[in-house]
Amino acid sequence: MLVAHAAWSAPISVDVPAVLALLLFFHGWLRLRRRGRPDLADGKRAALFTAGLLVVLGGLLTPIHSIGERHLLWVHMLQHVMIGDLGIALMVTAVRGPLLVFMLPARVLGPIARDRDVRAILSFLLRPKVAFGLWAANLAIWHIPSLYIDAVLHPQLHDLEHACWMLAGLLVWTLLIDPGSHHRLTTAGRIALAAAMFGAGQVLTSVLVFSFHPLYPIYRGAYGFSALTDQKLAGIVMMVEQLVVLGTFTYLLLRSRVRHPRLAHA
Repeated sequence: MLVAHAAWSAPISVDVPAVLALLLFFHGWLRLRRRGRPDLADGKRAALFTAGLLVVLGGLLTPIHSIGERHLLWVHMLQHVMIGDLGIALMVTAVRGPLLVFMLPARVLGPIARDRDVRAILSFLLRPKVAFGLWAANLAIWHIPSLYIDAVLHPQLHDLEHACWMLAGLLVWTLLIDPGSHHRLTTAGRIALAAAMFGAGQVLTSVLVFSFHPLYPIYRGAYGFSALTDQKLAGIVMMVEQLVVLGTFTYLLLRSRVRHPRLAHA
């Protein structure tokens, strides 16, 4: 078995990035509250950001990581949607509005805002076609069987894969949520992007569910699941997660526009 030769190791240390993210969030959260704007930094925002961070950490630091890496493809898929979709979506939602700006200290935000190269790179990456293209390419490339197996067998490549999932998720969810109110997409455009993400995901789902043979020989079946059943469940996990997360986003977006018709063209 290929997996027998894989030297498993813990994922790249996420302690420092996780603590830094939490500190930055509560730095901005407290600054807004001290300025008399608890409406923009309430307990719901704090709970939402913390929940998102815990989802990401849950995918990386719990048995989900070891079981998904060594035994079950569907658990590995669960890990990817946790760290690249659900967790990111919750955190981006939590920082929408002025909180996004207040998170960074002025001495850090100022140089970034004045650096034309940084602004140009961010502007390019957040173009809808670019962001979606990178997200879709990330989804397709990392599921090429040979590359997927290499990532499982080589911890550094696996860490890169996880970083790509989180970065790609951050780009598309920044466009969907629009935390800084940049209006890069209209309401219809945001719904179209969500639909495009769902469509791209269902291409992968169809491949996994309707294949007659296992595509990833490193997974031989475990815990009572055959290799083929495991693969089909992986596709179902992605389909269900996208239906729940993107479906909830679309529902909330449409509901807010029905309640506030004056914002329909925002």
